[in-house]
Amino acid sequence: MILALDRVEDTAEAVASARAQTGVSKHVWVADQGSRPENVARLAEVMRGAPDATLVRLDRNWGVAGGRNRATALGSGRVVFALDNDAEFSASDTLARAVAILDADADLAAVGCRILVHATGEDDLSSWGYPVSLLPRAGESFDTVTFVGAGAAVRRADFERAGGYDDALFFLWDEFDFCLRLINLGLRVRYRGDLAVRHKVSPEKRFAWAGTRWFYFVRNRVYIGMKYGSPASVLPRFIAYQLKGARNGVLLQGLRAGPAALQMLREFRPALGTEELHRLTPAAREYLRRNDAAHRYGVLRRMRTEVLSALPQAQRRAS
Repeated sequence: MILALDRVEDTAEAVASARAQTGVSKHVWVADQGSRPENVARLAEVMRGAPDATLVRLDRNWGVAGGRNRATALGSGRVVFALDNDAEFSASDTLARAVAILDADADLAAVGCRILVHATGEDDLSSWGYPVSLLPRAGESFDTVTFVGAGAAVRRADFERAGGYDDALFFLWDEFDFCLRLINLGLRVRYRGDLAVRHKVSPEKRFAWAGTRWFYFVRNRVYIGMKYGSPASVLPRFIAYQLKGARNGVLLQGLRAGPAALQMLREFRPALGTEELHRLTPAAREYLRRNDAAHRYGVLRRMRTEVLSALPQAQRRAS
């Protein structure tokens, strides 16, 4: 499944890459979330006559989380692979191998790919969603607590059991929130450095750090922390985010994020049958400790590398 919002050339290349995957039965679903009419027409022309690809126009822009939920619902395959519309598979058998990995391990619910810079083939550091200490292992495989949605495969049955993504998140942290429920089900998430997609860095910067990205980053992470814990449990994290925001000139975004996260929590209604999945079990907490916290640095080094570090491409001004 591919979400589209303008960027016709990139989307067309992503579709071509997906259609070129071999060794697996597949259908490519493209969910358009509000492209300009002329771009929808161009994309429809690109896909005209393709027996293994379908373009569907959603009623509005649901964001990444909501868009993926609706795109996933369009198909019926036992595995759903999410590919960003500015990404392409690095090999023709990546999809088939991801399916085979899931089929071989009943406890594995999701597989995250290595994300490479399209132009250079180097690791896309802006898409590294794991502890920094694991970056030297980018070409390896390890269990983790999330995946990067630019290229990831999820077993449909587990997607449905976990209730899919939280529409309210719109953008950022939606994969982590979803994976917490998978982990609560006793399932695993695995990063596979031998499976890769090549990601283009868009010059549009629709969600730049100095625009709204820091707001979404802080709001969503604090909201998730409260969903699975309590408001008091996220206070140290919230304070750390304000320090980082001040350091990077985006303090107002972070401050606005607090009340917004509380409002989201008040409005939160878990999907039917997933209520218990929003209370972390002891086994889930141990999984998080073993596969995430254990790879984090000590307090002083985390202050330096995470709290006091500069945001990527952050402009030194509040907005």
